[in-house]
Amino acid sequence: MSRHVAFERLHNFRDLGGYRSADGRTVASGTLYRADSLGKLRDADWEKFLELGVRTVIDLRYPWEIEAKGRVPEADRFHYVNLSIEHRPYDQAEIDPGIDPWRFLADRFAEVTEDGAGEIRQVLEQIATAPGPVVFHCTSGKDRTGLIAAFVLTLLDVDRRDVLADFALTELATERLAADWRAANPDRVMKWPSYGRAPAVIMELVLDGLEARYGSVRGYLKDRVEIRDETVEQLRSRLLTDEGR
Repeated sequence: MSRHVAFERLHNFRDLGGYRSADGRTVASGTLYRADSLGKLRDADWEKFLELGVRTVIDLRYPWEIEAKGRVPEADRFHYVNLSIEHRPYDQAEIDPGIDPWRFLADRFAEVTEDGAGEIRQVLEQIATAPGPVVFHCTSGKDRTGLIAAFVLTLLDVDRRDVLADFALTELATERLAADWRAANPDRVMKWPSYGRAPAVIMELVLDGLEARYGSVRGYLKDRVEIRDETVEQLRSRLLTDEGR
């Protein structure tokens, strides 16, 4: 199935529905979306977005990113929450092209898992309980968004291979994301040739690291993020369906 929802200005808007849980249920379609910046919504894109019936928007960006690039239009009509899970900003366009890019990004993700544990818990609680359907997003819908998607799918007992494959679907949007960066930065040179890439190996390294430190990804979510059993059950009740079982 195609998970990308086609927009003119958004390039990485995806439905997380359809993945199968270990108990035979599936993630319900039309209930949880992941995306690149909703500040890009305009005209026909805006109308199409409204047709999805989204009620909750979780913005994972820094407040200064929102100030510079804008948030979802008419934010007051939604349950809008800003939870910046990343605490150490870096410029991907400036990454040294001579280093291992996937190890570098995995290490940045690892920083987010430690620095942003409190915000990650709040994001998961919002997804579990806020009015829905829900969309969560960052700038490119790749890194911060990818982490949250991986944690949600893990808590829903979606197979690890599907978790990694979902992360890698951003590769279908890489060319357009890079083109957007060039259009927005005409006076800069993109030094890092892997800008916008999202191979599965990045998330695999991140999850392997969590398993090494906490025993399992669920162990990390329980011990470091301090996710409550009640929240996990709310997520599963809200997002899993028996349809197609």
